[in-house]
Amino acid sequence: MAGQAASAATAPAPRMKPAAVLELLKPITWFPPMWAFGCGVASAHGGFTQHWPLALLGIVLAGPLVCAMSQAANDWYDRHVDAINEPHRPIPSGRIPGRWGLYIALFWTLLSLIAALPLGAWGFGATIIAVALAWAYSAPPFRLKANGWWGNLACGLAYETLPWVTAAAIMSGGAPDWRVLLVALLYGLGAHGIMTLNDFKAIEGDKRMGVLSLPVQLGAERAGLVACIFMAAPQLLVIGLLFAWNAPWHSAAVALSLLTQLGLMRRMLRDPRALAPWYNGTGVLLYVIGMLISAFALANLTGGPS
Repeated sequence: MAGQAASAATAPAPRMKPAAVLELLKPITWFPPMWAFGCGVASAHGGFTQHWPLALLGIVLAGPLVCAMSQAANDWYDRHVDAINEPHRPIPSGRIPGRWGLYIALFWTLLSLIAALPLGAWGFGATIIAVALAWAYSAPPFRLKANGWWGNLACGLAYETLPWVTAAAIMSGGAPDWRVLLVALLYGLGAHGIMTLNDFKAIEGDKRMGVLSLPVQLGAERAGLVACIFMAAPQLLVIGLLFAWNAPWHSAAVALSLLTQLGLMRRMLRDPRALAPWYNGTGVLLYVIGMLISAFALANLTGGPS
């Protein structure tokens, strides 16, 4: 027994591998805010050619920095839930040992704020808001994700609206056109439904840990329907707005995208829990294509390149 205790005491501490850190930062999740930032660039009358270094910095800031930071913070505060739902993740599996998950999130927060300094008042201010939302989403005392209504709203605005508005402001050198703000807000609200689809994979663990995601609150079927309404209604408004703003072809293209999504939603609603990942790879793709189409319409409307 004494020998075992001695060997345990002298055993080397677990070593953290770069691959585990990369997995913690979840590169696959970086796409939505990077895409939204790109839509903001496309929608601004300033144009990419005039401010391309800032545009590239903003895209990196939106994805590999701020979004990655939010993933690390979320995994740290979700480590007990993940031990039930997904024990293979870096923190519950021990591949990110001790409190290193928290330290990585804090370091990435500082790195994000430093990287945002060249983006001026709009870019730095938006980064502060994004970082604050990320921590409020995951960490006590706010922990917005504990309620799916508030948590998904925060995610949608942080992932879609905020990067879009930030990019448009940086590219134009000032406050974006009100039409850009409105369309960016609508697509951020629509992302509430996308966030709900991501909650289906964690129903059992969320129930046990008291996380009131919409699938936990409403059940899988009703939560799936609510997600579809959240995704479809803002797009319907965008279609009407683009038509009213004399962009009929762009409006028609978004309408075609939405009609296709409605067909996919109908199939997904037969078994939301099983088919939510499938819809994420089909319907959500059409959703983000509609974002870019709308951005090109806004560029025409505000005097920028099409």
